[in-house]
Amino acid sequence: MNYQETVSYLFTMLPMFQRVGDVAYKKDLHNTLALLEAIGNPHHRLQCIHVAGTNGKGSVSHMIASTLQEAGYACGLYISPHYKDYRERIKINGNYITEEYVVSFVEKIKPAIEEIQPSFFELTVAMAFDYFAFKQVDYAVIETGLGGRLDSTNVIEPLLSVITNISYDHMHMLGNTLPEIAGEKAGIIKKNIPVVIGETQEEVKEVFHQKAIEKNSTIYFADMEVEIVHYQKTDIATAQFDIQFKDDCIENIQIDYATRYQQKNIVTAACALKKLQEIGIAISHEHIRLGLSHLRKNTAFIGRWNVIQQQPLIILDSAHNEAGIRELVNQLQEFKYQTLHWVYGTVSDKDVNKVLALLPKEHTHYYLCKPDIPRGMEINVLAEYFTKHTSEASSYSSVQQAYEAAKIRANKDDIIVVSGSIFIVAEII
Repeated sequence: MNYQETVSYLFTMLPMFQRVGDVAYKKDLHNTLALLEAIGNPHHRLQCIHVAGTNGKGSVSHMIASTLQEAGYACGLYISPHYKDYRERIKINGNYITEEYVVSFVEKIKPAIEEIQPSFFELTVAMAFDYFAFKQVDYAVIETGLGGRLDSTNVIEPLLSVITNISYDHMHMLGNTLPEIAGEKAGIIKKNIPVVIGETQEEVKEVFHQKAIEKNSTIYFADMEVEIVHYQKTDIATAQFDIQFKDDCIENIQIDYATRYQQKNIVTAACALKKLQEIGIAISHEHIRLGLSHLRKNTAFIGRWNVIQQQPLIILDSAHNEAGIRELVNQLQEFKYQTLHWVYGTVSDKDVNKVLALLPKEHTHYYLCKPDIPRGMEINVLAEYFTKHTSEASSYSSVQQAYEAAKIRANKDDIIVVSGSIFIVAEII
């Protein structure tokens, strides 16, 4: 098979959660361990940082990887899902895994695929570990896919575990309460391995404390260790600030990801990097400053607060659950506009009512569409939710049609937002 045939094989032959939902979710690590055994357990040859959480784990993973790259290390980065190119999931210093490696890896383990019948995610995790080991990366930043305890990535013994935050998402698989969800995320905490928790949340902090005691893991709450000070936006997409630790400070940092909600992720990443310093990894303040400043360039970071046009201002953002949408709506309140044009679509397993309760009604028009995946919520179902929400909305047969309608209708003083699902953003980016 060539590359396109190989990727088609992966998409069609292996169940993929992002496309089909629960049927692709395996509730144990058996398949992942069997695949890794078949290829020589490459994860045992890696030094990893493991990142979980409901929101922000992708941003934090990219920040840590970018800083390690600035420090001169070869840094692997495994993330999910992807937007346009399957190879976005597996990167070294911002460069995608090669097409040739994808083809050769799948060909090499076809007998194991046929015997084990892994999911799309399980196979991709194995491919990432194999590629990073083959390339002999210095460090690998590994983002969980779903949850933590039973996530396919949870076979590693990391140098550091990081959990960004806990909010409601995938409740039908992770639990209906925040402590239940936190318990699943806390599954990445390993014996004698330190863990950084991004936010001190009263509802779940005891869950993390108890797991850390059980695992003899030193626990750090990032917002008790690090503070963002002197934060000021320099334009629509960039900001400048200082990072204050307990004993020192990094001044005059600039980042091309200027959102208030991103400050939580910066605090989490900075705390994680400080702990990596303390266990002996050579990372300087200058490396952290440059890692944040060069985030998009270093890591090919996309999909979050992507400003792609001015007048009208067009923003692409992958916020998709209650916590993410709340932060996005709060950020938009900082802007003046005549009308907000929101291209919105979601997937069928999301609690739309909770999200709709957060969406603005005044001076806002919604352009409803279905992402082009089987798991996408049908337009008539989504439109019914919006009717009950009494919001002004129009329905379109595709994401592209909804986006084009928004651009036609918007004037130069308006804002167009494309959000609600990573799969909506993926069709525009």
